[in-house]
Amino acid sequence: MPQPVAHVIYLHGFASSPASSKARRFAAELANRGIGCACPDFNDPEFETLTVTRMLDQTAAAIAAAPGRPVALVGSSLGAFVALHAAASAGPGKVDRLILMAPALDFGGNRLRQLGEHGIDEWRRAGKLRVFHYAHHTERDVGYALYEDAARYDAFSVNLDVPALVFQGTRDASVDPSMVERWSGSRTNVDLRALDDEHQLTASIDRIWDESATFFGLSSR
Repeated sequence: MPQPVAHVIYLHGFASSPASSKARRFAAELANRGIGCACPDFNDPEFETLTVTRMLDQTAAAIAAAPGRPVALVGSSLGAFVALHAAASAGPGKVDRLILMAPALDFGGNRLRQLGEHGIDEWRRAGKLRVFHYAHHTERDVGYALYEDAARYDAFSVNLDVPALVFQGTRDASVDPSMVERWSGSRTNVDLRALDDEHQLTASIDRIWDESATFFGLSSR
């Protein structure tokens, strides 16, 4: 493993925010160890205009603004999908390790198609889709541009050789564990941890942090 991480960028999931429980846990643990942590808010400037490309632009800006190297990316769900693509496009030496939690690696393909052709047609016609926003505790609209844009990105075609630690719940109803296992199993740089947990990984957060601290080259305590 390379030298201890100097800065961490946390990428929250779809319809979440930097105030999520996992983001706050990582930020607090890192602050206790004097390690910088940034968490872009993907709801800015507004949730309705969310696209993967916009998230990647925000992540690239956070990587460029990082005050120290090496930098690690930590992503949850859709944030993990973005983390993978951001690391691949950042250029050599910019990101030296990844932590992916319940990674929605098929977000740009099969996952959005779970709406079915009828649902996607309705989304296209309306120009927006009503979803529950977990950070705002209410339903919000997201634009059809998210679907069109996400289709441009294929996680299975990304070639990235930096170390990656993946945490996936075996009872995840949002991200298919077998899909994550297929993706991880074909990459020698990826270390998969299968956890007896659901999508939020709430019951596993202590183990996730302890293993992440070791992966970062930091003391877990």
